[in-house]
Amino acid sequence: MIKRVWIEEGCVTCGNSEQVCPEVFEINIEKETAEIKNVDDLSIFADQIKLAAASCPVSVIKYEEE
Repeated sequence: MIKRVWIEEGCVTCGNSEQVCPEVFEINIEKETAEIKNVDDLSIFADQIKLAAASCPVSVIKYEEE
């Protein structure tokens, strides 16, 4: 079960995370980074979050599991 997701420095705003899981990730053009949306239960999107992290070209998507 995923309890926390974050984006470390170095995001290249490729849009992959938002494409894979738009319920959790969104691109902030002004800040030039992906951001995490307010989601009550991240575990619902666990597979998509893991896929987004695995496919991030700069490996800045991180998550913590219980």
